Amino acid sequence: MSRLPTTIASVIALLGPIAMARSQTGPVAPRVSVPVKRVVLFSSGVGYYEHDGTVHGDAMTELRFKTDQINDVLKSLVLQDRDGGHVGAVTYPSQAPISRTLKSFQVDITSNPSLADLLNQLRGARVTVQEGTEHVSGTVLGVESRNKAVGAERIVVPTLDLLANGTIHAVELPSISGLTLDDPQLQEELTKALAALAQARDQDKKPVTVEFSGAGDRRVRLGYVVEAPVWKTSYRLLLGDNHSQLQGWAIVENQTESDWNDVSLSLVSGRPISFTMDLYQPLYATRPVVVPKLFAGLHPQLYANGVSTRVDSVVMRSMGNAEVKIRGASTLQLEEVVVTGTGTRDYAEDESVQSIAQAADLGELFEYSVGNVTLARQKSAMLPIIVDSVCVERVSIFNQSVLARNALTGVRLTNSTGKLLLQGPITVLDRNTYAGDARIDDVPSGQQRLLSYGVDLQLVVDVTDDHTDRVVNGKIVKGVLEVFTKQYHTRTYRATNSSDHDKTLIIEHSRRPGFALVDTPKPIESLPNLYRFEGVAPAGKVATFTVKEEFTATSSFALLGADVGSLLSTWQLGGIASNVRDALARATQLRQAMMDTERQINDCAQRLAVITQEQARIREDMKTVSSNTPYYARLLAKLNDQESEIERLQRERDDLVTRRDAQRHELDAFLRDLDVS
Repeated sequence: MSRLPTTIASVIALLGPIAMARSQTGPVAPRVSVPVKRVVLFSSGVGYYEHDGTVHGDAMTELRFKTDQINDVLKSLVLQDRDGGHVGAVTYPSQAPISRTLKSFQVDITSNPSLADLLNQLRGARVTVQEGTEHVSGTVLGVESRNKAVGAERIVVPTLDLLANGTIHAVELPSISGLTLDDPQLQEELTKALAALAQARDQDKKPVTVEFSGAGDRRVRLGYVVEAPVWKTSYRLLLGDNHSQLQGWAIVENQTESDWNDVSLSLVSGRPISFTMDLYQPLYATRPVVVPKLFAGLHPQLYANGVSTRVDSVVMRSMGNAEVKIRGASTLQLEEVVVTGTGTRDYAEDESVQSIAQAADLGELFEYSVGNVTLARQKSAMLPIIVDSVCVERVSIFNQSVLARNALTGVRLTNSTGKLLLQGPITVLDRNTYAGDARIDDVPSGQQRLLSYGVDLQLVVDVTDDHTDRVVNGKIVKGVLEVFTKQYHTRTYRATNSSDHDKTLIIEHSRRPGFALVDTPKPIESLPNLYRFEGVAPAGKVATFTVKEEFTATSSFALLGADVGSLLSTWQLGGIASNVRDALARATQLRQAMMDTERQINDCAQRLAVITQEQARIREDMKTVSSNTPYYARLLAKLNDQESEIERLQRERDDLVTRRDAQRHELDAFLRDLDVS
């Protein structure tokens, strides 16, 4: 007895050949391969890929992408059928989960159904089953379980019930060797469900199918921009006594789903603006809910005439001064795919190259073109793009913040290659021996860069620092004293060269904010954070180099409100000119005299307060003593004497106030127009 098909795999075995035969009854355009012919990789992390090939008649081609690349493809895909053909539909799988996709078909195979489950879904459909050599056609009533005796045992056998010509036929499923769906629509639905299931095996890969229609042989082109690994550079600097050579290698990766066979590869440095947008995920707009309303009869409406804005064609100018006409038709014809914005140069052109790469300056961008590159998918390669002689000068570089006492062995490299050197590591070989590694940033053609690749053990540099402050001048402007103080910082470098030859020493000296160089040779380079000085360290000797910097600080305060102590301390500063010091001395005298008078006024006020308090006590005592007693007369006499003293002190106080006001006026008048420098 044959076994029962229990999974969808067995169902496919029964239905697959018939399904494919039924689904291909209509004409299908042949599938052709359009190979990759041009690749442009940008250092910003995107790549432009161009497929170029030939199709005949109606045809279709399939491109495969990773799921996270579909958004870039939908945003940037450019298609051309350049010899009179037309680009048709571009189809790609839905983003919906496979379970939702399978449930959308009339035949649901989501849960991996058995043949019995599948036939129960097909109740009411006409099928033809093959049992041995007999074929039975009928309408599916359902599948039931029947007991069957096998020897001494009884087993349960699923049985298909078919209605044919008014008769119900019971067919045991294990005996069925073939099954045909007589309804073409159901057969097509099952075929589509199986195709969707097969397509979902690789969830990370999505096919994009492009249709072309036309007659005869035609050239077609497909281009798109997707995320790509950043191409990198590494260098080898070969140092010699009379000749030095720089070798540059580009590191590229083919992370696409297509092999590169004789591809024209362009490596572009620059950062074109690129972004991603979610175009693959279905988006649904939120719509307002409108409640129907009943309206009374409307009056006829009268609409005012307006100015027509409809035009048959509009001409717009782009930044490149090319005219683009927009008409009623929506046909888009492209003759060239321009990757960069400068000129109309086609990257697909095969160019003869020296060595393996040819460089081109594209304004804001720089391009290395490499022809006939073959690289399999998911493979990486190193491509030589620079093999040129360069100008190199051996130097030693000292920076105290990098290494406290020793200089670094290095070179001053002049980019004489005529190409842009992108940032990357440099392996230095000196006289065919490894000397060390260095790093370089972007170096345009003609510029210089310092490279350090080792520690110079023969050149030791000791550093000493000295810091001083000194008042250098002062002036008075309208009663405000301005004092100028100069801060000096001196650093001395003592370089000891123990080798048997002179060395060019470059000292990197950190810049101090606000300080300026004085009494110091001009640096060869000035950067925002440091100076570079260059000199020679003689063999077997000690060389000294001093860097002196100064900073001028200004402090000011009003003399009128200053206390005597501040005036005296400022007056005694040795750096102030004599005329300024004389003016300060005069201001100090006037200020001192006014303060003396103020102190006398305060003394009078204190004595008046004491007498007033004593009088209050005497008056209280007089209230308790009889007026005809000697003690009362004594208190009255004392009170009379105090009144005389109060009058004298008040006159003295008034005179002192008058004097103080006059002194203040004199000081104000002296300082108000005082300008001494």
